[in-house]
Amino acid sequence: MATIYKQRHPETTVLYRVLATHFDTFLTQYETLFQRQYGYFRPVVREVVERYLDCANPMCGFARVRCPECGGEYLVTFSCKTRHFCPSCHAKRREAWSIWLGRHLLLRVPHRQVVFTIPKMVRPFFRYSRGLLSDLCLCAVRATRKYMEIRTDRDLMPGVVAVIQTFGNRLNFHPHLHFLVTEGGTSRDGDFYPVPIFNDAAITRLFAHEVLALLVARDLVSTEIADKILSWHHTGFGVHSKVRTTTREETQRVARYMAKPILALKRLAFDEARGKVIYRYGKTDDDHIEMDYLEFIARVTAHIPDKGQVMIRYYGLYSNAHRGKERKRAKTGPLLPIVEPPSAPITSPGWRELIKKVYEVDPLVCPACGSEMKPIAFITNYEVIDQIIHHLGITFRTSRPPPPHQQEELY
Repeated sequence: MATIYKQRHPETTVLYRVLATHFDTFLTQYETLFQRQYGYFRPVVREVVERYLDCANPMCGFARVRCPECGGEYLVTFSCKTRHFCPSCHAKRREAWSIWLGRHLLLRVPHRQVVFTIPKMVRPFFRYSRGLLSDLCLCAVRATRKYMEIRTDRDLMPGVVAVIQTFGNRLNFHPHLHFLVTEGGTSRDGDFYPVPIFNDAAITRLFAHEVLALLVARDLVSTEIADKILSWHHTGFGVHSKVRTTTREETQRVARYMAKPILALKRLAFDEARGKVIYRYGKTDDDHIEMDYLEFIARVTAHIPDKGQVMIRYYGLYSNAHRGKERKRAKTGPLLPIVEPPSAPITSPGWRELIKKVYEVDPLVCPACGSEMKPIAFITNYEVIDQIIHHLGITFRTSRPPPPHQQEELY
């Protein structure tokens, strides 16, 4: 009986190799090199990185999968399930989330993706006090509702899916919001009123007033500075709402983009000669940044959410409170339909379906005979794990990245 070890190994990626080799050095040097810029070290960073370094590690356990026809087997290792950091786990979580949106949450109305950005001068407040990110969401929700009220002369409740992102395309700290907003909302009498026109300039003004009022209320900026910012022709606040969806599939695709990971592994590379990490963020060869290993770790880990921090939020028609009330009433308000055939109820996707969507391979099809394979055991006892690993000669070692630049050696 042939036994095959089959798994996508994260230890071959640039991210994994740098963290596995230099994360301990980063921990010892953080206070000296990075605390002033990135703030006090957050314990959640160590916890998440250590879990990521154990992702797909056979020494942490695995499942045995066997083909009943030819007897072939392979082992499937366990994932780390970290939020927003591990590219593989985040891809599966994002796919499952977008499917859930389409099947259980999204109303059959057109949606807009609305992106809210804030000026550079106020971003440090959100770096050092990350609880403000949830307040930033509320500012954007209030601005959206006020705009709809102005357009319709009615107090409307739209449906909003809000995704908080803290990273820019250069891995810099750039807190901004991606909203998936229904084109309209329900009034107090339960009727749905469409708002097909989104005026970015008008929403930007409302959003700027809300954010600056928040910062003034928290004694982070003075009233005089807030008024001065609002008097500028370019305040630094921005709203973009040009992306519109009219079908559930389009809306799900936009949702997957909104929940994109911190970085794209395919954009990472090593500068072998100088021992640096290159991250390409654009389409030309000049659109890239170079970082030494410790700076790269600092930039990436700065975007790990605090423990318990919710990065995807739901407001209005999509909030848990509203949906709970609607279920109790067993009543559905009149909605503007999307032209698409109704879908039959389908169960939530399992591990197999997510692997097929993310990696485009069926993990339960026998590579030898093509028959249906079945999991037969989940191995979590460390004595048994060690025996199997020793018997099969399985290793989980990453190659070291190129020697670092001389400047880093001085750290």
